[in-house]
Amino acid sequence: MAVGTVTGMRDLDALRSWHADWRGLRVAVLGLSMTGFSVADTLAELGADVLVLSETASEEYARLLPVIGARLHLGALSAVPDELVDFDPEVVVASPGFAPHHPVIAWTRERGTALWGDIELAWRVRDKVLRADGTPADWVLITGTNGKTTTTQLTATMLVAGGLRAAPCGNIGVPILDAVRDPSGFDVLVVEVSSHQLWYLSLQQGSEPVSPFASVCLNLADDHLQWHGSFAAYRDAKAIVYQHTRVACVYNKSDIATRVMVEEADVVDGCRAIGFDLGVPGPSDLGIVDGIVVDRAFLEDRRTSALEITTLDDLAVQGLIAPHIVANILAASALARSLDVAPARIAEALGSFRLDAHRIEVIATANGITWIDDSKATNPHAAASSLAAFPGAVWVVGGDMKGVDIGELVAARGPSVKAVIVIGVERTPITDAFARHAPAIPVFEVDHAQTEDVMADVVAAAARIARDGDVVLLAPAAASFDQFDSYADRGRRFAMAVREWTSSSASQTPNENGATDTGGADDHDDPADPSRR
Repeated sequence: MAVGTVTGMRDLDALRSWHADWRGLRVAVLGLSMTGFSVADTLAELGADVLVLSETASEEYARLLPVIGARLHLGALSAVPDELVDFDPEVVVASPGFAPHHPVIAWTRERGTALWGDIELAWRVRDKVLRADGTPADWVLITGTNGKTTTTQLTATMLVAGGLRAAPCGNIGVPILDAVRDPSGFDVLVVEVSSHQLWYLSLQQGSEPVSPFASVCLNLADDHLQWHGSFAAYRDAKAIVYQHTRVACVYNKSDIATRVMVEEADVVDGCRAIGFDLGVPGPSDLGIVDGIVVDRAFLEDRRTSALEITTLDDLAVQGLIAPHIVANILAASALARSLDVAPARIAEALGSFRLDAHRIEVIATANGITWIDDSKATNPHAAASSLAAFPGAVWVVGGDMKGVDIGELVAARGPSVKAVIVIGVERTPITDAFARHAPAIPVFEVDHAQTEDVMADVVAAAARIARDGDVVLLAPAAASFDQFDSYADRGRRFAMAVREWTSSSASQTPNENGATDTGGADDHDDPADPSRR
């Protein structure tokens, strides 16, 4: 692999404003997803010389690149393309999907070229649209293994209810560079950041690093280990969220790893550590007292007093009572309170908030069986939260495990489920885990390579197992890409299959449709069930 050297380098530390001279800067952009296109579009608008490299490209993005003045190299990136070497970039901006060990990333670092992610670029040009006082929007950064999107949406909703112009952006699906360039402008950008984006942020150099107003890591558990290489590297990436925070580092008191992150973070003088959990809060915390969600952090007499935000009864009415959702609400409330949003406005926001699809979404209740889609539970930590909320469920689990061991989850939650239906390509680690940790639980496998057939068979099998009062819970604890386009596609297909079953009021025999019993108790409550051997 030719490494080469960078020629004609300019002072990148001078490029810390939209109004700096970006003209002619040679920038290679890796990836042409939504994020990659936003990077290319921004740099082209700034006058940079932009080369985009991607293995795939939508017809729309491929058509638009020459229109905005950028070039496209479309082809394999398993080795460094000659076109990239000849381009001799001064900066490489990578989309979050490019792992540290990717050949082009390795080449970039070996030759000493500046390597940015979209978050760093957005921070450098955040002054394009200013607030009335002449300053850029404040940033609130949100990360964690699970709950990022819900907490980002909650926080933005609370800030808007408090009279602030706020926008959720980042990993949530709206590129942060689109928000930074929005001509209407914002008071606060609520930025969901993934561990991938934070790893790139760890590489930033210069005099003005990203410095959020407030930040939170909601929780930490095994995830994305194939991308990061180890849990330690994943943890270190997540910890970057707290670096240089100015006002409030919000952490999960029930997850000691997040507290340690705050203790080790290099923050701005005067920044406070604000804890949250489902217990009684101490001073500088948010928590729950006698069914009331309270703030003991953002008031003068926090030693002896607390401010009421909402009640668990009110959250139950809104369908927001699952413990992990309440934890997200506490974290979002802490962020909103750090920006002086009144408790009454937070309660108002919660009164109108609705969870996105595929997040503990009740699909149907029929014949006494409740069907719940939590397809967004793409790792064991998220699935554990769902299982805690619905003990005794018929659990639908499986998919692309991303290198994560599911044994700990099965040991902790497996014995409390009624039965388990295993989907996906990597089924053996799950069935083996049940054999070790919960051998009395009936285990069924759905073996289908065709996506169209999987969920119909899952629903048929679950309908044979579940009884009046039971819950069937899709909480896969795994990514979806082995069989589906996305977690949303997986959830949508599950919901379609459930609705087809409820409309017909009948199910087919699971074994006739691909579900096979691989073990479990012999004293199943329906010994005549044809899905069992």
